[in-house]
Amino acid sequence: MFARRLRNFFTEEQWTFAPHERAMMPGSPASPAHPTGRRYAYAAIAILVGLTGGLGNALISVNTTTLQGSLGLDPAEIAWLPTVYGMTNTSINLLLIKFRQQYGLRPFTMIFLGLYVLLTFAHLFVHDFWSAIAVRAASGMAAAALSTLSLYYIMQALPAKWRLKGVVLGIGIPQCALPLARLFSPDLLAMSQWRALYLFELGLALASFAAVAWLRLPPTERKQAFEPLDFVTFVLFGGSVALFAAVLGEGRIVWWTEARWIGWALIAAIPMFAAALAIEHGRANPLLNTRWLGSADILRFTIVTIMARIVLSEQTFAAVGLLNTLGQNNDQLGPLFAIIFLASVAGVVASAVTLNVERLTHPIMLAIGLVAVAAFVDSFSTSLTRAPQFYLTQAVIAFAATFFLGPALLFGMTRALQQGAGHIISFIALFGIVNSIGGLGGAALLGTYQTIAEKAHSAAIVQSIDPTDPQVAARLAAGGAGVARVVGDPTLRAAEGGALLSQTATREANVLAYNDTFRLIAVLAALTTLYLAFLLARRSWRARRAAMIEAAT
Repeated sequence: MFARRLRNFFTEEQWTFAPHERAMMPGSPASPAHPTGRRYAYAAIAILVGLTGGLGNALISVNTTTLQGSLGLDPAEIAWLPTVYGMTNTSINLLLIKFRQQYGLRPFTMIFLGLYVLLTFAHLFVHDFWSAIAVRAASGMAAAALSTLSLYYIMQALPAKWRLKGVVLGIGIPQCALPLARLFSPDLLAMSQWRALYLFELGLALASFAAVAWLRLPPTERKQAFEPLDFVTFVLFGGSVALFAAVLGEGRIVWWTEARWIGWALIAAIPMFAAALAIEHGRANPLLNTRWLGSADILRFTIVTIMARIVLSEQTFAAVGLLNTLGQNNDQLGPLFAIIFLASVAGVVASAVTLNVERLTHPIMLAIGLVAVAAFVDSFSTSLTRAPQFYLTQAVIAFAATFFLGPALLFGMTRALQQGAGHIISFIALFGIVNSIGGLGGAALLGTYQTIAEKAHSAAIVQSIDPTDPQVAARLAAGGAGVARVVGDPTLRAAEGGALLSQTATREANVLAYNDTFRLIAVLAALTTLYLAFLLARRSWRARRAAMIEAAT
């Protein structure tokens, strides 16, 4: 009896569909007409599972400093938590599509959500470094499943003519999780430190599990999808991508040239990556279609998307990093994060409303151009800059971050479908890798650049300090006078004055370094925008030339 009930729980219901309601491809749900009440329920579940997938990592990544102390970890160890999430989230996408095609949506959802729930619950009792790593690894896998579910559920909530807009909404919902996590996580931490975060994460996972079990998606068509070589490719390709993610996530913490394991990881990752591509290049039914992925159109898409993810790190790394350096924390930045959240939601909605499948490059170019302008404005920050000075620019960047993602996804999907449904697997794997690696790479690039710039500015400031300069002497005396009540020895007071001046010099060096980082982002975003404008102009010129030739003949 129990075995039959368990089998029914994982088995999809039997529905009858009209030809136009059938699934577009195996692994995706059918698209029947739904009553209004069920549409609302699908929309609510889409928001729930999308935010659950996004908050799993966001709650950790925005509170690493607090969690470091609560869990007793050092900076390198705490950095592994979001890094491991990216490692599993990037790699698992390679198998998920074929899993859905062969076994259906139902078991795909329940297995990964169930694993996530069990590990999160266990971590409440076994709270060491490795249990935290296991939870983040499961969270990364579950988030890949939940992102897909969010997209499918929101598509069911919309009429057939708006299904493409549903793709934009579905891919955008998880992106709103990061500013949302910054808004309410200080209250959770105040209640019970790290346990409150994990309890909240567990509650979301359980709610998503119950919601998906209660209202199922329409069933999909199945087919035999897996081949033995798929698993060889997954081990090689997924392992190499995970190693690259580990290097990018940890490199600037342990420093690139100081940790030997970084070199060994790259030595292992590069041959594994090459071997996976070599295997796939010679297969009749490849998991990764290397010929299509190597085409000029897809290479241009990859370059632009990576650049977009890098420059969009301006918000998560540079702006928040500068404010943290100036003494601001999540408790004091509530209004800023509220504005960022609202702007992120507005970007998702605007992207869906203005969607035009004939002009998918234009919103991407607009979004990156907005980042260039906002980052340039931010580059004039000073040590007196506070959150209100960032309200407008960070709202613009938050809007751009969610505005570009849907058109970017559809740009690649339309080109994949033009080549055949089999190319969807290759594109989804590419899109997941580009977004995850681009995000980690953005933080690694900007963090490394900011560290080097800070050292250069600090050295320049220290060299310019002359103790015989009257202004410097006055600052040293003022610093010593500030501690005169508690330090009676004149020599110690002078030393304290020097230490305070050194702290001021370090703060100013950091501000200058962040301004350099903002300018770097502005330059990269401007170059990417110009490149997209060039591609559009060239395409327009070729279209006019083809029309003239056709008219002449």
